[in-house]
Amino acid sequence: INDLFHRLNNGAQHTLIIADFLKITASSLNCHEHCEEKDLVHTFLQRLLMMDYTARYIPVREQDTNTSTQQKAADEIDIFAALFVKETVVVDRATQLAQVHPMDIQMVAFHSADHFLRQLMVAKLSQCQYAVPLIVPNPFSGVLEFPLWSLRQIKKTWKSKDNIGNITNKNKSMYEAETPMVAFFRLGSVSPSKSQMINSLINERHHTFFDRNCTQSSKTRHLMDGVVEIAWYCPAGKTSDSFSDCIAFCNLHGDAGINSVQRDILIKMATVIVVLIPKLGKDDNNMTIVKDLSMSPKPLIFLLTDDDSAVQKMYNGKFKLGVKNRSQSDVAKELRKTIQECCTKSSTFKLENVGQHAAIVVDEESGDCQSAKEAANRIMSLLQHEDLANIKIKYLPCQGKLWHDWCQKNKDLYRLMGNLEKHKTSLKHEMNQIRSQQNKCAFSHLMKLFLHSLNTLTKNERVYLLKWVGILLDRLTSDYLSERLHAYDEKWSTVLDLKKKQNKSASLTCHQAELEQISKELNAATFGVEHILREMGQIYESCNSIKSTEKNKCEQLNFSSLPQQAAEIIISGYPMELMDGDAAHVPLVWVSAVLDELIKILGNQRVFVLSVLGIQSSGKSTMLNAMFGFQFAVSAGRCTRGAFMQLVKVSQEMKAELKFDYILVVDTEGLRALELDGKATIHHDNELATFVIGLGNLTLINIFGENPAEMQDILQIVVQAFLRMKKVRLIPSCMFVHQNVGDITAGEKTMEGRRRLQGKLDEMTKLAAKEEVCDAECFSDIIEFNVQTDVKYFAQLWEGSPPMAPPNPCYSENIQELKRNILSKISTNRGITLSQFKASISDLWNALLNENFVFSFRNTLEVAAYRKLEQEYSKWTWSLRSAMMALENKLHNRVINEKSLKVEEKDIVSQMKETKKEVDKSVDHFFSKDHDKEILIQWRDRFERKIVDLYSELVERTKRKLNQVCQQKIAIEKIDEQKKMYENKLFKLSKELALSLNKKKTDENTLKSKFNDIWSRWVTDLTQDAPPVGDIDIWGDVIKILTETYELSLVCDRQGQDNYKSIDVLGNYSDYVIFKKLRDHPQASQQPTEEYSMFNQISYQICNTAKQLYSKWNKNNKKSENEPKANLLSAEDNSLLRALAGNAFQKTKKEIQRISSAETGYNHSYIQQIIESVKISVNAHESKSGYMLKREFSVDLCLYVCDFAVEQFTELHKKFKESSDVRGYLEKQRPQYFRVFKNYCSGATSTAVFGEFIVEKLEPSILQAAYDQTAIDLTEKMKCEVPAFSGNRSNLEKHILTSLAEEENFENYIEYIHKPKEHFNGFITKEVKNFIENSAEVIKTLKNNIQSKGKCVIDAVNEATVEDCGGNLDMWLQNLSIRLKDELQFKEQACVDQKEITDLGFLQEVVKKGLMDNMSKLSSSIQDVSVLKLKMFRKKPDQILIEHLCRCCWVQCPFCNAICTNTMEDHAGDHMVRFHRNCGINGWSFMFTNDLGVDFCTTAVSSSDLHFRTSAGVFAFKEYRKAGGEHARWNITADNSEMPYWKWFVCRFQEDLENHYKKRFMGHGEIPPEWKNYTKDAAIKSLSEL
Repeated sequence: INDLFHRLNNGAQHTLIIADFLKITASSLNCHEHCEEKDLVHTFLQRLLMMDYTARYIPVREQDTNTSTQQKAADEIDIFAALFVKETVVVDRATQLAQVHPMDIQMVAFHSADHFLRQLMVAKLSQCQYAVPLIVPNPFSGVLEFPLWSLRQIKKTWKSKDNIGNITNKNKSMYEAETPMVAFFRLGSVSPSKSQMINSLINERHHTFFDRNCTQSSKTRHLMDGVVEIAWYCPAGKTSDSFSDCIAFCNLHGDAGINSVQRDILIKMATVIVVLIPKLGKDDNNMTIVKDLSMSPKPLIFLLTDDDSAVQKMYNGKFKLGVKNRSQSDVAKELRKTIQECCTKSSTFKLENVGQHAAIVVDEESGDCQSAKEAANRIMSLLQHEDLANIKIKYLPCQGKLWHDWCQKNKDLYRLMGNLEKHKTSLKHEMNQIRSQQNKCAFSHLMKLFLHSLNTLTKNERVYLLKWVGILLDRLTSDYLSERLHAYDEKWSTVLDLKKKQNKSASLTCHQAELEQISKELNAATFGVEHILREMGQIYESCNSIKSTEKNKCEQLNFSSLPQQAAEIIISGYPMELMDGDAAHVPLVWVSAVLDELIKILGNQRVFVLSVLGIQSSGKSTMLNAMFGFQFAVSAGRCTRGAFMQLVKVSQEMKAELKFDYILVVDTEGLRALELDGKATIHHDNELATFVIGLGNLTLINIFGENPAEMQDILQIVVQAFLRMKKVRLIPSCMFVHQNVGDITAGEKTMEGRRRLQGKLDEMTKLAAKEEVCDAECFSDIIEFNVQTDVKYFAQLWEGSPPMAPPNPCYSENIQELKRNILSKISTNRGITLSQFKASISDLWNALLNENFVFSFRNTLEVAAYRKLEQEYSKWTWSLRSAMMALENKLHNRVINEKSLKVEEKDIVSQMKETKKEVDKSVDHFFSKDHDKEILIQWRDRFERKIVDLYSELVERTKRKLNQVCQQKIAIEKIDEQKKMYENKLFKLSKELALSLNKKKTDENTLKSKFNDIWSRWVTDLTQDAPPVGDIDIWGDVIKILTETYELSLVCDRQGQDNYKSIDVLGNYSDYVIFKKLRDHPQASQQPTEEYSMFNQISYQICNTAKQLYSKWNKNNKKSENEPKANLLSAEDNSLLRALAGNAFQKTKKEIQRISSAETGYNHSYIQQIIESVKISVNAHESKSGYMLKREFSVDLCLYVCDFAVEQFTELHKKFKESSDVRGYLEKQRPQYFRVFKNYCSGATSTAVFGEFIVEKLEPSILQAAYDQTAIDLTEKMKCEVPAFSGNRSNLEKHILTSLAEEENFENYIEYIHKPKEHFNGFITKEVKNFIENSAEVIKTLKNNIQSKGKCVIDAVNEATVEDCGGNLDMWLQNLSIRLKDELQFKEQACVDQKEITDLGFLQEVVKKGLMDNMSKLSSSIQDVSVLKLKMFRKKPDQILIEHLCRCCWVQCPFCNAICTNTMEDHAGDHMVRFHRNCGINGWSFMFTNDLGVDFCTTAVSSSDLHFRTSAGVFAFKEYRKAGGEHARWNITADNSEMPYWKWFVCRFQEDLENHYKKRFMGHGEIPPEWKNYTKDAAIKSLSEL
C-alpha cells in the first residue's frame, strides 16, 4: 500500500488541501490529456471537479520501451507462434499488471484529502451518479471510518409515486433522508459481478459502482476490499421508473465472510439484504453466515451463482434467485420486482445512524469539526420551533423592511420632486431614522452567538462553522421550502391556464394575489449563511452611519471588526454578496469596508473580473461550479438572488503568463426571474446587467437552448449594457456560451447558429442605439467581438434524463475548452487592483441609481488616475520652468554684459536639452510603469503634446523676453554711452581734484564739503545738453478724455463715490439698467423672466404666458418697502454684465503689456485707446441685450479699468524716467566718486583706487544675482513646505476655502466666487509674503546666494589674473567680463587715464579683499526680513508660483460658478468639478420671484421639474446640455454630491448674500433648517474630500 501511495506521488502523511485544487494551474488546463502515473490523483480530482465521470478512466502516458522483437517479412512470420505462444506478449502483460486500478486512484485521493476536499470530492462523485464511500477501512491502521461529514453535502431530488398514482416532489439532503436501503455483499469467490448487477438495477447505461467490466479494470486492486459504497436510485415520477421511491443501495466490496464488521453493520441497517453466494458445502464457514442470515427477520434475497432458476420465495420474506447462464436483464427484472415488494413492508435507513456503531469512527468527531458543530447547534437551538415565515424578521431584523425602506428612499434621492433641497433633506432625515431603528434592533441573540463564535473559533473551525450553519439551516427550511415551491408551481400553472382564456375572470386576480403571497412566503423562509452575512453588513452600515452618541452599543460589540471577519470568510472560499437580490441594492458602505479589509490581508492584489449573465436557470452557476470548483446553489426552484463575488487564486507558475493574482468571479441572479415578475423586471434586469458588465473585464453571456424569444430577451439587455459601457469609456470584452445545443459537432449547424446570433446582436444594437441615442449599426461598433472565436457551443449537461442521468462528458470537455479560451483571451490583460474594483462598484452603482446612467457615471478610477497624472504633470512642468528661469537669469546677464547679442532659439534649446531629456524620460517611465497605465494611456498623447507645447512656449517666451531686453538695451544705448562718458569724466575730475589737494592735510568733512561744492557744478556742466524727463498727470488725462463724452459733474461724482471699484463683482446690476418696454423686448413673448421654474409639466409652453405670469408676479410683489424690488435682470444677465467688466479689465491689462512704456514713456493717447475700447464693448453688449445701460455704467467701467491703468502707467513711467534721466543717474553715483576722490586724497595708488571702484561696481550686481537665484530657491522651498503650494490647483483651492472660512470676510468670498483667478493670485501673493516674513530660511537662502555669487566673482578674478594679460588692464577686464557674463551683470570699466595700472596681481588682491569685505558686510546687513528689498526680485516668487499653479482651466459652471478642476488650459473634453455649489451663491433665483435658489447643481440636474432660462430659451435642468454653448461643454453628474462647506457658507452669510444680490432665501429657496447645524469646523473638515 505504501508503494501504491508513493507511485501516485502521495506519501502516507501527505494531505491534499482543497485550496490547491481551486487554483488556476497549468495542469488544470490540460487534465483531459494523457498524464504520467504520478499525476493520476491530481488529474482525477481536477476532472472530477468538472463533473467529468470519465475521471475514473484516465489514460496514462505510455513509456518508451525497448523490446528485442525485430521486424520480419510476412513470409518469415510463424503465425502459430505469433498467435498462441505466450512469450511474445510478456512485455505487454507486465505493463498491464503494473497499471494502477482506477478505484485505487479514487481511494488514494480520498485518504489523502482534507475534510473539505473530501466533502467536495464526494459531492462531485454523487453528481456524476457514482457510488460514494460509506464505510472505509483506513489502509494503514485498519480502523473503520464513517465519512459522515463528507456525505453531508449530497442532495438529491426525486418524484415519489404512491399506490394511487399521486406524485410528490422531494429535495433532500441524503444524510437526513429516510429511505429503504438494499445491502449487497458476497460470500466467497463468485464469477458474476455484484457491482454490475447493482448497476443494472439503478442505471443500465452507467457504471454507478465500478465493476470488472469497466475500462481499465484489473485484479490488482489494493484499497477497495472492505469498503462499503452507497448510491441512491431517484425516480422521476414516470412509468419507466425502476422503483417508485428513492432507494439506497450499499455495496460491500470484497468477501463479506472476511469483512465481518462491515457485514454486520449492513445486516443491521439494511431494509433488504441481497447476498451473492456460490454453491457452498455444509461445513463451509460461509454456510454459518448464511444460516444466521436466514434467521434474520429482514427480507433476504440469495443470488445463487450455480443455479439458473427464476426467483422463488422460500419463507418469511426470504427469496432465492439463480443467475447462472441467465441474461442480466432477466435477472435484473426479477430482482427489481422482488426488492420493490420487500421494501414496501420493511424499515427505512437513515445515513446519520451509521455512526452509532461502536466499531466505527465518525470523521465529524475530530476536534475542529466537533467544536464548530457545537457552536452551530447553539445558534440553531434558537430557531427550533420558530415560525419559518417570521424567522428572519425576528432574528435578522436589520435586513427586512427597514433595509428595503432605506433602499427605496436612497433611490428616491435621485428622483427628487417639488422643493428639491427640502425633499432631499427630508429623505436623508428619514434614512437616518431608519438607520437608528436598525441600530436599536441590531445584534439579535442569533447574531451575537454567531459573531461570538467567529471571534472565538480558530481559522479552521470558522470554516467548519460556516459549513455547519449552512447544513443545519438547510435542514431547518428544506421541507417547508419544498412544499411552498410545489404550491408555487401549481398556482403558477393555474394562472397560466387562466391567462389563456379570452374572458379574464375575477379568479385570475385572486390566483395572482395568492401566487404573490406564496412568493413572499418563499422569500421569508429562504434562510442561509448569506442572509447572516447580509445582516452583518446591515449592522455595520447602521452603526457606521449613526451619531457617535448612539454608538456605545455598537462599540461594545465591536462592530468595526465585522468587515475583517467577512474578509476572512471570503478568503476561506465563501462567496460575498455584492448586490442584495431581495432589495435590489448594493450595500456600498459594507462592501467597500470588506474590500478594504481584504486589501489589508491580501495586499492590493491584481484581479481579473469575470462576470456571468444569463436567463434564470440557464446553467450559469453549474458552469461556474464545474469550471472553478465553486459550490454555488444550482436548484432550479430558487436561483442565486443578486450578485455574488468569489476569488479564484492564480498559482505562482501561472502569474507570469496571466499578469494578475486572482480571477474574481461575479455570478448573478437569473435575468427574467419569475420571482421578480411584475416588479419592474425589465428595469431590474437592465440594472443588473449594466452593473455586472461594468464590473467585468470579461463577461460570459450564457444562453440556454435555442428558443429565439429567450435569446432576444437576454441579447437586448446585454447589448444595451455594452452600449452604455462604450459611452462611459469602459471597454469590457465578452464571450457567448450557448448551452444545451443538440449536435455541437455539426459544423454547418454551428456556423448557421453563429450567423443567426450575429444577426440578432446587430438587430438589438440598432434598437438599443435608438434608446440610448447613440450611433451604432452593428454589435462590433460598440465592442470588439469575433463571432467565430467568441461564441462557444456546449453539449447538453445530462447524458440522459435526470434525476439518474450522469453529466455529459462532452459538457466537461466544453468547460475545459472554455476555461482555456478564457485564460488565453485574458492573458494580455493586467486586470485591475482590488482597490480599483472597489471604486468600480461605487461608480457603477451610483450611476445606476440615476435614471440616466451615461450622464451620471463618474469613473473614480479615472479621476484618481487623472489626479495622480496632474501631480506628475505639475512636477514635469516645474522642472522645465525652474530650469528655464535659471537659464533666463543666465542669458539675461549675458545680454546685458555683451555689446551686441541676439538670443537665438537654438541657444536656449541646446542649454535646455538635458532637462528636456530628463522630463521626457520621466514621462515615459510614468506612462509605461505606473500600475494604472491602462487607464493613463488615454491621456498620454494629450499630455505629451501639452509638455511639448509648454516647452515651446517657454522657449519662445524666454527668447522674446531676452530680445526685448536686448531691444531696450539698444534703445537706451545712446544714454548708456553718455552715462559712461560722463562717469569717465567725473572719475578724471575726481582724481585731478584729489591730487591737487593730497599734499594738504584735510579732514573727511572738509574733503566732503569741497567735493560737494564742485560736484554739482561738474554734473550741471556735463549734462547741460541732456533734457530732463518731466512729470505726468494720468488721472488728469482720464478726466479730460471722459469729459469729452460725459458731463464733468457726472465723471467727478462717479469718481468720488468709489462704486466703480467693485463693478466687476456686483451681485445685481439693476441700478445700471434701463429696461426696454415689454412690447419692444425682442423675446418678450418667448421668454420667461427668471431662471428657475418649479412648475410641473412646463418647459417651452411657459414662454407663451410670460406676460400674464409677470403681471401676476408684479402685483403680488408689492408687499413691503423692505422687500427687494423686483427686476427683470436674470442671473445670466448679471453674469454677462459681470463678465463684460472682467473682459474689459483683461483687455486693458493686455493692452498695457503690449505698450513698451519703458522705452518711450507715457503718452495720453494710451488712455484714449483704453476708454474707446471700453465704449465699443459696452455698445456691443447693449445691442445684444433686452435693456439699455445707463451712462453711469459706462463711466464707472471706464474709471474701473483706468484706475488699474493709472497705477501701471505710473510705475512704468517711473522706470522710464530712471533709465532716461542722466542727471538723476549721476547724482546716485556721487558717494562712489567721493570714495574715489577720498582715496586719492589719502595717497592711494591708482591700482588700489581702481580696484575698490571695481568692487563698488560689482556689489549691486552680486546682490541682484543673489536675489534672482533666491526667487527660484524660495519657490522650490515653498512648493515643499507650504501645503497650499505642494499640489495642484485643486489642493490650492482647498486651502483658499479654508482661509476664507477662517477669515469670514464676505467681500473676499465674492471675489473668489466671481473673480476666482484674481483671488487665487492674491492668495498666493499673501501666502508668499507670510512665508518670507515668517521663515528664517529666506534670510539664510539669500545669504548663501550672496556668498555663492561672491565666490563666483572671486574665482573669475583669480582666473582672469592667471591669464597672461601682459600687464594690460583692458585685457584683464575683458577676461573678467567673459567669465562673469552668465553669472551677473558686469561691463568692462576701463578708463583712459588708468594706463598706469600694470600690477594686476596687486589689483587682484585689492579686488578680492574688497569683495570679501563687501560680502561679509552684505551678509551682516541682512539680519531679518525687514531689510529685504523685495523689489529687487526680477521675477518675484509669487509670480513664479502664479504662473506654475494658475496656468489651468478657469471656466466656471454656468449655474453655480464652481471652477473646472482641469489643470490644463484649453483642455479637450468636458469641464468638470468634484463638488458643485448651490446656485443661489451665484445669484440664481426662482422664476418670477426674488427667491434665491438653494439647490445644488448635482441635485438640480436629476430633476425633471426644474427649468432654467438662457437667451436660447427655456430648458429642463435634466437636459441642460441642450441649452448649448457653455452648458454643452459641462459634465454635471446627477449624483447628489454636495459639500457641507457651502451649506455652512449660505447660513453664515445669508444676509450678506441677500443684500449683495438684492434677493431673499425664501419660498422655494428657503434654507433647510438642517443646514444651520453645520459648524465652521465641520465645513472646513468637509474640504478634505476635495
